Amino acid sequence: MCNMKIGVLALQGAFIEHIKMLQKLGTTAVPVRLPADIEGLDGLIIPGGESTTIGKLAVQYHLLEPLRQFALQNPVWGTCAGMILMAKDIGRDQPLLGVMDIVVERNAFGRQIDSFETGLDVPALANGSGPAAPFPAVFIRAPRLVAANGETEVLATLADGTAVAAQEGHWLVTSFHPELTDDDRFHRYFLSLVR
Repeated sequence: MCNMKIGVLALQGAFIEHIKMLQKLGTTAVPVRLPADIEGLDGLIIPGGESTTIGKLAVQYHLLEPLRQFALQNPVWGTCAGMILMAKDIGRDQPLLGVMDIVVERNAFGRQIDSFETGLDVPALANGSGPAAPFPAVFIRAPRLVAANGETEVLATLADGTAVAAQEGHWLVTSFHPELTDDDRFHRYFLSLVR
């Protein structure tokens, strides 16, 4: 895993935690704040935070179109706010990459006080020696997948059937924050997409 260089969009939100998790896995991780920071990357993570703020800053720093062009060719993973930015449809007007054929509802689980953690069954994380242990998913003002269209595959749902993780080709999205746990399986899964 050491030969990859992964960017983490570092305009706002939980980018430091992603960088630390990638470094723990022996991967070169760099913050992305300007278009020049994208050059030479093998993949990109768009972290949780405030999607409106991240979108506005991406426009202000002339990053939105370079990020979109990067995403069309390379693996990108959006967590929480990153999921919103990856979606083609969020039911309102704000700056988006709009690359993934998903419909996302912002703040679908309520306010900060309604944050929760739950174990998720994620078959894609199984390593061949039986089913994967539940993934400890942390939800903070999280979005939800209303629809996964086209080639998009739902990877995980809550007990009530609400979709909270999906993949479309080399794009990955999660409603929750894997970087806020000690479980590195989603980061490893993303790195396998990059490889």
